[in-house]
Amino acid sequence: MAVDAGNSKTDVALVDTTGRILGTARGGGFRPHADGVDAAVGELARLVAAAGAGPGAAPVDHVQACLANADLPVEEERLAAAIERCGWGRSVTVVNDTFALLRAGLPDGSAPRGVAVVCGAGINCAGLTPDGRTARFASLGRISGDWGGGVHLADEALWWAARAADGRGEPSALATALPAYFGLAGMPELIEALHLGAVARARTHELAPVLFAVAATGDAVARAIVARQAEEVVVMARTALARLDLLGERVPVVLGGGVLAARHPLLHDDVLEGLAAHAPRAEPVVVTAPPVLGAALLALDLLGAEADGYAALRARWA
Repeated sequence: MAVDAGNSKTDVALVDTTGRILGTARGGGFRPHADGVDAAVGELARLVAAAGAGPGAAPVDHVQACLANADLPVEEERLAAAIERCGWGRSVTVVNDTFALLRAGLPDGSAPRGVAVVCGAGINCAGLTPDGRTARFASLGRISGDWGGGVHLADEALWWAARAADGRGEPSALATALPAYFGLAGMPELIEALHLGAVARARTHELAPVLFAVAATGDAVARAIVARQAEEVVVMARTALARLDLLGERVPVVLGGGVLAARHPLLHDDVLEGLAAHAPRAEPVVVTAPPVLGAALLALDLLGAEADGYAALRARWA
């Protein structure tokens, strides 16, 4: 059983070692911090049943769960214990969902070695060497030094747009583009709508694509935000490579998550230029396949699948 549970969606897939997909299910985001571990795993149980496992079904050989918000080792342990109690599989492994992206971008049949940066709703980075050493970040927001991801970018765009509108900041087309997205006349109206609830604060993440569209017109403020995001992607990758003594070696740097997988030209080019300057032997790889592919590949690794099984699985999610 492969599980990829992100901030915005959760995928469950039952696969066999030949690469056949026996069942799938998709649900909402996985939020053990907000909902509690038991409630989050309870919602996961609904998807497991929908995929054809769980109560009444024989346990699978292995459950490979790659979970958002499993940011610290202690959180991985707690979530693994909760999933083990469900009895879905004979063995259970829980890792942060960044490792699913990393595995999806690495070649099959060789010892894992590389670094992944995921930039979706949030941002994270993880690296792995053949001897089992890992590099990772807490990815807990500002308290752990993070900058970026779609939610953060939208908030930055709003901050700069508000200051552009009231004169405290540089002029920017963001001041008209952001409220226009919600059908509003200007930033005062958008600020009021967000404050009073006429526009749900949860919808602000929708503004990240607007930021990229404004940046593409040459707007200096929007362009600076995008450039800052690229810098953060590069510094995370370079730091992880350095921690693992891989900076001087030719290894993949896997890029994924909604923001990076979209290949926005300005962001994508800035990331490639930054990697070329600061990690010149890195080999950028953009993964657009569903992250559950990486979880399934990790399960096949553990179960000793044949090469044909990997190829069939990748073809299914190509």
